[in-house]
Amino acid sequence: MTAEGPRSRDPETAHYRCVGVGVGPANLSLASLLHGKPGVSNLFLDREDRFGWHDGQQIPGASLQVSLLKDLVTLSDPTNRFSFLSYLHERGRIYHFINAQFDAVPRQEFRNYLQWASEANDNVCFGEEVRHIDFDGAAFVIHTSRRTVTSDNVVVGVGTKPWVPEPARGKLGGSQFHVSDFLRRDRSFAGKRVAVVGGGQSGAEVFLDLLSRPADQLPRRVTWVSRRHNYFPIDDTPFTNEYYVPSYSDYFFDLDRPARVALNAQNVLTSDGISESTLREIYQRCYALRFVDGAEDLFALLPNRVVTGVAADRVGWDLTVEGNDDPGQVEHVEADYVVWATGYRSAPTEFLSPLAHRLERAGDEYTVDKDFAIRWDGPRDRSIFLQNGVREQRGLADPNLSLVAWRSQRIMDRLLGVRSNEQLEPFIDWAGKHTTAELHRA
Repeated sequence: MTAEGPRSRDPETAHYRCVGVGVGPANLSLASLLHGKPGVSNLFLDREDRFGWHDGQQIPGASLQVSLLKDLVTLSDPTNRFSFLSYLHERGRIYHFINAQFDAVPRQEFRNYLQWASEANDNVCFGEEVRHIDFDGAAFVIHTSRRTVTSDNVVVGVGTKPWVPEPARGKLGGSQFHVSDFLRRDRSFAGKRVAVVGGGQSGAEVFLDLLSRPADQLPRRVTWVSRRHNYFPIDDTPFTNEYYVPSYSDYFFDLDRPARVALNAQNVLTSDGISESTLREIYQRCYALRFVDGAEDLFALLPNRVVTGVAADRVGWDLTVEGNDDPGQVEHVEADYVVWATGYRSAPTEFLSPLAHRLERAGDEYTVDKDFAIRWDGPRDRSIFLQNGVREQRGLADPNLSLVAWRSQRIMDRLLGVRSNEQLEPFIDWAGKHTTAELHRA
């Protein structure tokens, strides 16, 4: 067995340097950086039959909230063939994209780019589920729905799953669903009462979509509920974006847990706020509907409230809503449909159960080292890397596209036994540094 390639050419019994579980943007980034790289045989598996990325909520007109340069590879390897610009060029549309003068990349276009990258990489396989992973003392043994392979390293990138608060659990289906299923549901809401719960970008996009329909397709009423005190914009200003650079991720990692928890809470709107352009469109649409069209009762905006109960009534749903400032203030929202735009949580990793007793955990997360390898009791040169699963250890940037390419580069460096040059330090000095004179005095 060597690290240079499979010890067997039989795909049913092959050995790899690296096997990835899940093919979302995180692992697709690593697969793209590893493509054609000598010395790192690799395979990336996904249980779905084809690539998908938030397909159920690709609402027309929605845009990315990050720069087009924050694609799979550019920030680590601008020459890589799997960049967004390479995609535009190969598709013959790069001049059209420039001339379109988009303020932000259309989200559906970026999704199509990701699919293109997955289809152009012959080390990416769909329709193959990883059932469980064990360790035989020399390598990881990966049992899939099709075969068994071995690997020196595993990279887990299974992403997230939809999350709803306790009052909604056990009630989803039919006329009540998570925003991830918005486009898959019957969307003929004409004349219906719709409640949208969640004050982030997804909730804003659904609310805007419902209010932007032709007059004969408009709902009877759309109520937008958010636990936030207002419909807050994302903070996308230059110094705030210094939270989304590699050196800050490393700085955050070295803090103690209470400080990390506090920073994530304080800075949540740097990643989970609403695009200013979306807020402007919503406000303008509300103005036109109420003052120009005379539709005074078409919408209701209810921020600063928490949904504490959901009950079926005679014709739909009755949501119990309590105010944040006065919990005794109870309101009821009646709706025919409820759309929960309440975010995501890390997807389960049952396939690691044979190794669970050997993997270190911190609360709900696996504990990782600086290279995103889960701490365990096995050999150092055999690692399970975790992508997009350590927000409490790496900060708000962990599930964000901003550091996808850098994180993949760091994992690849560990696989290759090298350390790539980092970009220059940010303008902000996050932690005070002692000068040489001060150190001598100490």
